Amino acid sequence: MRPKTETAPRGALRLAVLGLAASLVLPLYASAAFALSEIKREEIPAPVMPPKPATEENATPEKSVPMPEPIQTPATTPPADTEEPADEQPAEPQDATPTEPGGATGPAAPNLDPDGPLPEIVYDLSRLPGPVARMRTLLVEAAKTGDIEKLRPLVGQGESMPQLSFGDIEGDPIAFIKGLSGDGEGQEILAIMEEVLNAGYVHLGEGTDEDLYVWPYFFGIPLDKLDPRQKVELFKIVTAGDYEDMKQYGAYVFYRLGITPEGRWAFFVAGD
Repeated sequence: MRPKTETAPRGALRLAVLGLAASLVLPLYASAAFALSEIKREEIPAPVMPPKPATEENATPEKSVPMPEPIQTPATTPPADTEEPADEQPAEPQDATPTEPGGATGPAAPNLDPDGPLPEIVYDLSRLPGPVARMRTLLVEAAKTGDIEKLRPLVGQGESMPQLSFGDIEGDPIAFIKGLSGDGEGQEILAIMEEVLNAGYVHLGEGTDEDLYVWPYFFGIPLDKLDPRQKVELFKIVTAGDYEDMKQYGAYVFYRLGITPEGRWAFFVAGD
């Protein structure tokens, strides 16, 4: 039988053991807690402070966006004295001389008064003065031959020559007429001349320096005044496309031929 020894009561022994354990554990726990708190404190970023409002003391002009200079109102400069000397005043404007369409002038250029009375359209050749009728007949007969040289005796020379262009003609006038013909031989121009002289005519400028008998009569009538029957006669000489082009001038600007009361061939031109 084991002999009984003096032992502390079990309760007191348990309390002693727990006290010893506590004395050993609490310092370790406290040390770990302290270290953990230190780690967390170092990992927390420093708070970002809001920027201070810019003032004259802390402004950083080298990093700021430059502002434009304020708009300056220029000083008003008194106008210079522009008064012209009395002896250098501009002359009074002259009344502009009206020009014909395209700048052409003279009796061969269209010169129509849309509000004026229309000239009489004449088909009766017996009403022509003798010299005029004779020149017309000679021109028609020459055209019918198909030989452009047949016009040479009728052209004349110097101031008696008919106007064949609104510009200057250099060289032989018959060669010039021949050059106008699309076929190169002159037959086209001769055909146009015959067709023009077979149309009705008008007597323009009667009693003036520009007294003329002109073929075809369309030359003296505004295009918008032509009736349907007259347009049919017009299309015997020009195409519908030519007619549309001439509308911008309001006048007939294809070939026309004029003869003076004395029987001189005055012009045979086309254009405006």
